[in-house]
Amino acid sequence: MEKRITERWKEDDVFKRSLEQRADADIWSFYEGPPTANGRPGSHHVLSRVFKDIYPRYRAMQGFRVPRKAGWDCHGLPVELEIEKKLGISSTQEIEEYGIAEFNALCRESVFTYVEEWNRLTERIGFWIDLDDPYVTLDNNYIESVWWSLKTLFEDDKLYEGHRVSPYCPRCGTTLSSHEVALGYKDVIDPSVYVRFPLLTDDGEPTGESMLVWTTTPWTLPGNYAVAVNPDVTYARVEVGDEVLVLAEPLVEKVLGEGTVPDNTFPAAELIGRSYAEPFPGMAENSGVFRVIPGDFVTTEDGTGLVHIAPAFGEDDYRVATAEGLFSPGDGDNALFNPVKLDGSFDRRVTGFEDAFVKDPEVTARLISHLEANGRLCRQTEYEHSYPHCWRCSTPLLYYAKTSWYVRTSQERDQMLANNETIGWHPEHIKDGRFGKWLENNIDWALSRDRFWGTPLPVWQCSDEACDEVFCAGSIQDLKGRAENVPEDLHRPYIDEVKWPCEKCESGEMTRVVSVIDTWYDSGAMPFAQFHYPFENKEEFEERFPADYICEAIDQTRGWFYTLLAESTLLFDQSSYRNVVCLGLILDGEGQKMSKSKGNVVSPWEVLDEFGADAFRWYLFTAQQPWAGYRFSTEAISEAMRSFLLTLWNTYSFWVLYANAEGIDASEAPAPPENGTDLDRWAISRLTATIETVTTHMDTFDCTAAGREITNFVEELSNWYVRLSRRRFWEGDEAAFATLRYCLAEVAGLLAPFTPFIADEMHMNLVGGADGNFEGRADSVHLRDYPAADYSLRDYDLEAAMAATRRTVELGRASRAQAKAKVRQPLARAVVVATDAERESISSQAELIKAELNVKELEFVTDQSDLVTYTVKPNYRALGPRFGKGMPQVAAAVAALDPEHVASTIEDGGQIGLNIDGTDHTLEPEDLLLAMEPVEGYQVESESGHAVALALELDDELIREGLAREIVHAVQNARKEAGFDITDRIGLELGGDADLIEAARAHEDYLTDEVLATYIDYDAKGETPVTVDGRELLIAVSRND
Repeated sequence: MEKRITERWKEDDVFKRSLEQRADADIWSFYEGPPTANGRPGSHHVLSRVFKDIYPRYRAMQGFRVPRKAGWDCHGLPVELEIEKKLGISSTQEIEEYGIAEFNALCRESVFTYVEEWNRLTERIGFWIDLDDPYVTLDNNYIESVWWSLKTLFEDDKLYEGHRVSPYCPRCGTTLSSHEVALGYKDVIDPSVYVRFPLLTDDGEPTGESMLVWTTTPWTLPGNYAVAVNPDVTYARVEVGDEVLVLAEPLVEKVLGEGTVPDNTFPAAELIGRSYAEPFPGMAENSGVFRVIPGDFVTTEDGTGLVHIAPAFGEDDYRVATAEGLFSPGDGDNALFNPVKLDGSFDRRVTGFEDAFVKDPEVTARLISHLEANGRLCRQTEYEHSYPHCWRCSTPLLYYAKTSWYVRTSQERDQMLANNETIGWHPEHIKDGRFGKWLENNIDWALSRDRFWGTPLPVWQCSDEACDEVFCAGSIQDLKGRAENVPEDLHRPYIDEVKWPCEKCESGEMTRVVSVIDTWYDSGAMPFAQFHYPFENKEEFEERFPADYICEAIDQTRGWFYTLLAESTLLFDQSSYRNVVCLGLILDGEGQKMSKSKGNVVSPWEVLDEFGADAFRWYLFTAQQPWAGYRFSTEAISEAMRSFLLTLWNTYSFWVLYANAEGIDASEAPAPPENGTDLDRWAISRLTATIETVTTHMDTFDCTAAGREITNFVEELSNWYVRLSRRRFWEGDEAAFATLRYCLAEVAGLLAPFTPFIADEMHMNLVGGADGNFEGRADSVHLRDYPAADYSLRDYDLEAAMAATRRTVELGRASRAQAKAKVRQPLARAVVVATDAERESISSQAELIKAELNVKELEFVTDQSDLVTYTVKPNYRALGPRFGKGMPQVAAAVAALDPEHVASTIEDGGQIGLNIDGTDHTLEPEDLLLAMEPVEGYQVESESGHAVALALELDDELIREGLAREIVHAVQNARKEAGFDITDRIGLELGGDADLIEAARAHEDYLTDEVLATYIDYDAKGETPVTVDGRELLIAVSRND
């Protein structure tokens, strides 16, 4: 069905027509977060794509123009790593040897490797988006718009070059931005070492005292410059064995053991300025500083209160060392000492460790052994903590001092927080929680990447070191006005060849900074870059900015959601989106995130082939709020199909079956009947209420609650309206057919954004009929308006009465089940406990209730005590510990209570008072065991003050009628087995047990009406018998038209 409907959508241009018919309407803007098509889509990608579909579909049906432009994210490390893997290389040097042009050509090809599969999935799941005109981040037009934005920032002094410590991936050879770092934290166990830093005299001689310094990164010790102490902390000398250790006085017992007492204490000022011996002896060269300095960031929460300072590997370290003048940023005579190369290995200055990767556990073990052999290791333990890893290659990150280009996002922190307040977050707590806290701690955006496949950083610098000329290009024309060789392809290496003489110094050459930019900047630029703004399409950009809706996984709070907000704040002083729905992760059966690298991605095609797109969509929309996350389960999808879609389809099929049998004319538009019954009016009233509630939920981006409302109505329609109306359909009741047709057509409209395939299938038949004659009406559910509540069709009193009726029937059925009374066995009466107001509502539906409960009479009482007797006993488990040996007196006092009064008091939420040996005690409901016994001959079921009792005594007439109903059931089964249509008339022959034949004769008119028999012969012989109520019955049926 779904594939057939997809083909019809394409043949009839339904998506295109849905846009054209709203051409003059107000725009409701949607931005597509661009996926990367260099890998096959998984089942977890279906989640984001269907949530990007549902609300634009809904808003389009609400009358808005909702253009939906697809996009592809084409740059960045994911693409490069894929090609590296393909080529069997893993370093920037190998890429350069292979050839940047050749490498990038492979990158360009790879980003569209699976685009057809992505497009096929998009079509298969019913995600309507313009795939024919997507924005592509590698296009020159897109890159040019990104360049315009960067030049704007450059001219506002918001794009700058800085030398600072940043997270760095040695495997990928590039700096990471803070939002990228947030994507890759892992819990790891690292060595925790306490290292001796021997203090020296002014003459450089050992004093016999050692500062005790704690670190979890022993690989940074070769880069040590200083030890920082907090000027406001008191420090202590502690004699341990034959040595004296120095550490913060508040940490003495925590570090050295409970009961350890300092020999003396002293202020930090006595340490500041002191020198100490190199902490990592044996190096060919070191920083040569080794001085104690003040640091206000040093705490006494953990460690020793003394912090090892390696400015090449720590942001605080870099800051404090610079402030103390320990080195000069840049490449001068006093440049920063950094013994770790860009590939993360030690250089030759760390003797014995040259070319060893600093985070290799074996190398770490060797470093610790070296410390121990040189008398520096005091103690070693293990330390479990969360450490950042590269979000793409999983390599542990290093905090590394190097020159990079940054965006001054920290200056816009307050404005970003203000703009965040204008966004409708779903869930709401993200605004001030995960996202708001991220903004509060914002730092400048590390933008440049020392990689190959990406948008080139459009910055040129003069090659003459004495010249400070810097140029930032904001367009292709900017370059053509200066250089003659501007390439057709703006990527590396071609853009690197664009050079021109420096006009400022006239001796140097303007050469591009060989960096590309963070690919997250590309995706964050899509609001304007997708239109090649500001070079063209200015009006379209302004119409669609900001977006009314975006949607991605919740981890994008530190990815795309952030970059969108940061760039739009920097460039336009406002957020680029008004509403955002955050999606939780789809986990595998073990609770692990689905990803290509883990190999646990479930093919969406398997799910779609087995269950279909509608079932998959419905599960994702209604199983739970989308931000709560999902543990992937085909069983859950199967249940979604069984519990809702099959119920809906069976209800629709029921209407089709009987409509065909009756030759119902579907040429007129579906509409409520003019002279419907109470049941018809109730169904339409409930439909109206459902439309109102669903619309409210959809307006607030809560499709989960909306879907559940639709589920509830379909359940009411199927298990109440249709079940109670079967005979009316059988008899060709026009009002029943009109009511069910109207309700199903409106349900199809409600479901169109949720389950677009089944909704359109139903709409086509219900509105256009078998011949597809729509008479000017929408020939697809997706071309109609969303159902609107017609409040003139709402009947609150009738809904209340029917609710009371349904509750009465449910309690009555429970009573029958409890008594094990057969469903088809008529009973004499049902007695209902109801207030006067409830009695009036229930009485109005008395015939319906009698039919449903299969009783002859309906009676009312106002008090449940008319139907039951109570017994009350003490709960020894609750009262025994409280009263101990006094329990016999308590039991006697409880036995003297009036059980009915106890029941009434407990039901009203009251307490029971007892006087034991002259002392008053209060008992709670859980202190008593209250048992209810129905009066003789009845079975009672009660709930929340409501009760229904069924009279169980049977007379001969009731028994005969019960048998007659069982015979009807048996004959209907025989009709089905014979393959008769529901409208076929039959001849019926019965034989067998005399009581059964007597019952059939006594209720022959009822029997012939129910089974469509034109005659009954009571002399059946030779047929295979069936058992009815333990008796043998012979049945023969024949078609008798």
